[in-house]
Amino acid sequence: MAPRPESAPDRAASARTLTALDDLVAQCRACPRLVAWREEVATVKRAAFRDQTYWGRAVPGFGPDDARILVVGLAPAAHGANRTGRMFTGDRSGDFLFAALHAVGLASAPRAVSADDGLRLIDTRITSPVHCAPPANKPTPDERRRCAPFLSRELELLAPTVRVAIALGGFGWQALLSSLSEGGWIVPRPRPRFGHGVRVVIDHPNGRRLTVLGCFHVSQQNTFTGRLTPEMLETVLLDAKAAATPPGSTAPITSRT
Repeated sequence: MAPRPESAPDRAASARTLTALDDLVAQCRACPRLVAWREEVATVKRAAFRDQTYWGRAVPGFGPDDARILVVGLAPAAHGANRTGRMFTGDRSGDFLFAALHAVGLASAPRAVSADDGLRLIDTRITSPVHCAPPANKPTPDERRRCAPFLSRELELLAPTVRVAIALGGFGWQALLSSLSEGGWIVPRPRPRFGHGVRVVIDHPNGRRLTVLGCFHVSQQNTFTGRLTPEMLETVLLDAKAAATPPGSTAPITSRT
């Protein structure tokens, strides 16, 4: 008997590769409220996209499996990633993020339109603590906990290469630190508070080290009001690039085929 899609988070720990984990995420139906909402949005659609076929499923992470930088957001947008099937692709928040990633050399193009537009992330992977679009962009604490095994396993599979994690917003910050703590990382107590530009270095008992950077979320509320400017985001990304390059290395992050 095939495993039930409702049990997908429980099987995250058994995923041997990021590809296998991404496939598991895409089939997940663990949270009834989120499943109902993402599928309703995909059926009703926004008028501007009425001729498009929506993804309407949980959205997996996006980027190479040997990334040195992990960007952690909040959740897919209803008419963005829930439509296109790729993180931060197809909405204004994504336009803001990808423009900055491209400006600092972490993306091959400045705009993400669709999952098959050819855009590549360079030494960077994007994920979120919640993989389904939530109503009003507000997942419940229970939904975050239910989805948490995916982020924990993603961090484990990236362990050989990841050196920096950027948390976009307080939700992503708390979820990331929780996953790191559950994964055995030595998270300081009291737990570091989120803030734009906050930098925390977290160690693992096996000798690994991860630099965690805080950045205001690329939501329209932040970018339209100027709370987060392109220059502010690019500064965080450049800091991440510098921290992801090993000391004494002659091979900084560059575009790869």
